[in-house]
Amino acid sequence: MRSPNPTLESPVNRGALPALLLGFVLGLSILKLGNPVILEDQIGLPANLAEWLQRPWPTRTGLYLLPLIVAVHWLMTPWAARLSAARLPAWLVTSVFAWLGWQVVSFTGTVDPRLSRLTLPHFAGIGACFFLGVCLGRGQWRPLMVGVAGGAVLCWLQAINQHTVEFREARQALLGGQAAGWTNVTPADLADLRRNSLVIRTNGVDIANPAILEKLARGRVHGSLVYPNALAGLVLLVFPVIATSLWRVGISLRPMLRGGTLLLLTLLAGGSLLWSGSRSGWLIALAMGACAVLRLPQLRRVRIPLVAVGLILGIAVFGVRNRDYFQRGATSVSARLDYWKGAVENTRSHPWLGSGPGTFMRPYSQLKRPDAEMTRLVHNDYLQQFSDSGIPGGLAYLIWIAGSVGLAWKRQFQASDPVVVSLLFGITAWLIQGFSEFSLYVPALAWTCFTLLGIAIGLPAQMPSTPGIPDSQTHESS
Repeated sequence: MRSPNPTLESPVNRGALPALLLGFVLGLSILKLGNPVILEDQIGLPANLAEWLQRPWPTRTGLYLLPLIVAVHWLMTPWAARLSAARLPAWLVTSVFAWLGWQVVSFTGTVDPRLSRLTLPHFAGIGACFFLGVCLGRGQWRPLMVGVAGGAVLCWLQAINQHTVEFREARQALLGGQAAGWTNVTPADLADLRRNSLVIRTNGVDIANPAILEKLARGRVHGSLVYPNALAGLVLLVFPVIATSLWRVGISLRPMLRGGTLLLLTLLAGGSLLWSGSRSGWLIALAMGACAVLRLPQLRRVRIPLVAVGLILGIAVFGVRNRDYFQRGATSVSARLDYWKGAVENTRSHPWLGSGPGTFMRPYSQLKRPDAEMTRLVHNDYLQQFSDSGIPGGLAYLIWIAGSVGLAWKRQFQASDPVVVSLLFGITAWLIQGFSEFSLYVPALAWTCFTLLGIAIGLPAQMPSTPGIPDSQTHESS
């Protein structure tokens, strides 16, 4: 009989520590690195403790922490054995390094070196997170969810506060300042309002920015992330695995406490999704929820009617909430079609190297119609890869993503562990949202997703009769 490994008996051991540290970095990124990487030079480092606590951080602050996590993982875990045990196909590993390598090649012909220099380190961080996730999947990965859940919950709390308090008070303050001729604010505060475009000057008079007033009136929340659809992406990505993990961890609690905690989490995430106003997020959540219910053997007799009722109610709510949007002509859909057309045209013009990592805004400013809305990113992660890094870069990214998701589902499709299945549902939902969003360029979302994707691939394949193996029983590969 094999003796137990003593290093796995303590709550924080050499298998759990890298997961805890990486989870802390990912949770911190959700709270502080929620802006697109190409805007980094517009954010700047906070100047004092108050700004470090209140303001977003530039991406490089997170990139300083990732090498530390890699070093800890290297020193404290048998990373080489874990990568070998994961049995990643050669074509999958090749696609990852081909994508990263082609980004460097594309950089040699970039139309904007500044934007590409901001983007390349972020892409390297994505690759590092993916392979760290693969390693964690062969050991203790669940401690990672402590940091991720903490960051997500704080983000959702911030979103709820925006809906109930912050946006209303901010709008009233702007209107009040305008009515008082800004005599109720200090010159320094007024300068700050101008710098952040909350106050603009028209005909020699300072007024509250009408676009900001309209945005605050609409009340679409974004939490700590760049904009509402990014918040919806966070809900899609991590809520399923956080909820199922909480249910499993709380199995020893009283049913009322366990159920109440899960209900509170659901209300936070659901309220954030609802008040984000994300149409794609709502529809993807409905589809993923229906697929999840259809997988539950406990509901075999009622799952079809349950799914039908849920879809009808969900679509009805979607129609009612977005009635005015469709009456106005679904402007965001037509705008995205313009972006996508520009990406296709730029790919045709630069089929091999693209225009350079993170540079779509440069060719699009010349390709778009005069009356079309300007954008910095394609709002489609997959098309942007083709536009920015050419056909080789786009194909390498597609092979990596499609291959990884397909392999993970193949290995875990029959899994009996609901945490593993929910992990896959969240990853899949986020990657689907990538067809209409730019989340690949938001470190908070991209680093978290690719870490979880690596974990999903690294996990040992499970059969229907094989229960999920608790982390405490997972031995180190050697």
